[in-house]
Amino acid sequence: MRVFVAGGTGVLGRRLVPQLVARGHQVMATTTSAAKLGLLEQLGAEGVVMDGLDAVSVGEVVTKARPDAIVHQMTAISVAHAGKPDMKHMDRWFAGTNRLRTEGADHLLAAAGATGVTNFIAQSYAAWNDVREGGWVKTEQDPVDPMTGTPAEPGMTAIGHVEDVVVRAGGAVLRYGWFYGPGATGDMVEPVRKRQFPVVGGGAGHCSWVHLDDAASATVLAAEQRARGVFNIVDDEPAPANQWLPYLAACAGAKRPMRIPTWLARPLAGEVAVTMMTEGRGFSNANAKRALGWQLRYPSWRQGFKEELA
Repeated sequence: MRVFVAGGTGVLGRRLVPQLVARGHQVMATTTSAAKLGLLEQLGAEGVVMDGLDAVSVGEVVTKARPDAIVHQMTAISVAHAGKPDMKHMDRWFAGTNRLRTEGADHLLAAAGATGVTNFIAQSYAAWNDVREGGWVKTEQDPVDPMTGTPAEPGMTAIGHVEDVVVRAGGAVLRYGWFYGPGATGDMVEPVRKRQFPVVGGGAGHCSWVHLDDAASATVLAAEQRARGVFNIVDDEPAPANQWLPYLAACAGAKRPMRIPTWLARPLAGEVAVTMMTEGRGFSNANAKRALGWQLRYPSWRQGFKEELA
């Protein structure tokens, strides 16, 4: 196929493009910086500069690409675009990404419609953010927590938008877990090593992880199979913070994380971080494994953390 990857130089795009090329697909991938066109060429793609928030730019580039499939991987959460991770002010941290998940998704879908592309894959998120009631592990049938009244609310609204418009257009939404792997692990490990990433309260909040290579392989399968609907792209072991965080610290050669009470964490780290650590819900990957035939290289974060930090 001719596959158009919007956001080819992000942490996932850099793992996705080579996998698509290895499977025999012709890839055109976008970047917002001409300086990164060489990287896309090294990955095996034809690179092109595109502004995902400019409908004219998107329309022109997609028309030129003449793709059989469009994969929306545009985000703006790198340090270069959004500064250091800041869960206390997620509305500011994710402002650019929220626009790409709303305006950017709309522009890509309009371009897809104009060029007759019906095979459309978009990125969503499924790490800890499902509805906070009932069991600790959720399926695609459970609603994402809107996080009403918190700095995460705009982000959850943006996720709801991209999921709604893509599914209604007959495409597939991939709810990726918390990324780790090349280009993603370092930013997470640095505060762990500095003991700036404590376990909050009892640390019972669950989270789902996925290695970037596994996320990429699921994306390739979704494109090849013209998948439709919503899929949780996470590993086999949703886990509470009181398990994965100390293990991550041990793999990184760091001291065991501190524990702080929720009343202290709330003013320091914010409501969203406290919710994630104490009430977050993980996700089931059963649907993706069954429907896509997806097989994980890293079934558990335990294996993945150890290999990444060896």
